[in-house]
Amino acid sequence: MIPVTCFSGKRLAVFGLGKSGLSAVDALLAGGASVIAWDDNENARAALADRKAEIEDLRSVDFAGLDALVLAPGVPLTHPAPHWTVLKAQEAGVEIIGDTELFVRELASGQSGARLVAITGTNGKSTTTALIGHVLKCGGRTVNIGGNIGTAVLSLDPPQAGMIYVVEFSSYQIDLTPSLSPDVAILLNITPDHLDRHGDLDHYASVKARIFAGQSKGDTAVIAVDDAPCRAVAAAHDTAARKIEISSAHKLEDGFYAAQGCLYQTAAGAVSLFADLTDIVSLRGSHNGQNAAAAAAAALALGLTRDEIAAGFASFPGLSHRMEQVGELDGVLFINDSKATNADAAARGLSSFEHIFWIAGGLAKEGGIQNLKEFFPKIVKAYLIGDAAGDFAGVLNGEVEHEIVGTLERAVTAVAGDIAENAVRPAAVLFSPACASFDQFRNFELRGDAFRNAVHALPRVVKSKGN
Repeated sequence: MIPVTCFSGKRLAVFGLGKSGLSAVDALLAGGASVIAWDDNENARAALADRKAEIEDLRSVDFAGLDALVLAPGVPLTHPAPHWTVLKAQEAGVEIIGDTELFVRELASGQSGARLVAITGTNGKSTTTALIGHVLKCGGRTVNIGGNIGTAVLSLDPPQAGMIYVVEFSSYQIDLTPSLSPDVAILLNITPDHLDRHGDLDHYASVKARIFAGQSKGDTAVIAVDDAPCRAVAAAHDTAARKIEISSAHKLEDGFYAAQGCLYQTAAGAVSLFADLTDIVSLRGSHNGQNAAAAAAAALALGLTRDEIAAGFASFPGLSHRMEQVGELDGVLFINDSKATNADAAARGLSSFEHIFWIAGGLAKEGGIQNLKEFFPKIVKAYLIGDAAGDFAGVLNGEVEHEIVGTLERAVTAVAGDIAENAVRPAAVLFSPACASFDQFRNFELRGDAFRNAVHALPRVVKSKGN
């Protein structure tokens, strides 16, 4: 845990008692602050029983006596309407921050010299966060990995000399971190997502771009330029930080780009091979070329050599539920891509194979799968599950053979029967749902676990290493 000493003697309210909220309570108390905490969920409040925070409904609290409101990232700040705690804080002139703001202020107030790598983007940020952390550890650095990827930032180890924090930031967290000033900041992509919380794509993009706003001379800004919103961010970049552009779609005059399984570094148009990724299963696909480009740029900025970075790439195990190979049956790979909760993320999986048995569906996001039509010729057959099955069937009708199977377990059983009768090889069964999980599962992790378990229950399946 990181005690937040920079608020010692102050009085703060914490609303929302999930992982980040509880860690904020603990860190503030350990740092000498007094805390009033609340969550409308009674079970969440029960977690405070052994803590010295005051438990009080913030509706009855006079916010004029507070120094700050610490808001959970899942609570609406602006859209579709500000939460009632936000309105109370604004009326009282109380600043509204998140646990990530407590984290960066504590780093700034200390003398440890610990550095921060901050990663954001609509898709790929968890893989990139894990990859950078892995590469740095392989290079002998002291590393803590957290944020939106899983471990709340204030639950990480305290700052020390040589420490590098590698932190995934969601747009919600950036919104609540006005003092963010990372040594290395990375923006991977911006595509429509979470627009219910940001109003429109322009506002969503402006929030993502704030990851660079606090940077100064000596810092590094890594910006992918494969989509129009990110290209606009790169063009408008005006901080003193060194800008490095990356791409997985085209060659760059300066920066890093990935093509045909290799990563290249360029300077003034001169090209050199940086790393060969073709035999690294965990970095399969052009999207992982972009992730590797971001990791290479970040690691170089932090002092690693090309050889150290390449060695880290080669040993990277990948993330669970993101292009995770879980088994093989009759020469066909089974790929768990449950983390693909929107069409853009699913596109990354669909682009990675040529003959695909596609399992898709769940709780649909805005736009559905209309923008995936370019991949339809690769799909041997689609197996549709969940609430979106009927709508997806309508899009696939006449273009892709498909079957509405309803549940994930039935999809795995059906696809196992079909691949036994289909001689096309190489092929892959890709569970890349292009949907949220909430119609049938509490989160994408449980959904991915269900897929893995169903695959492992098939007769004759060969489990992949690590599974």
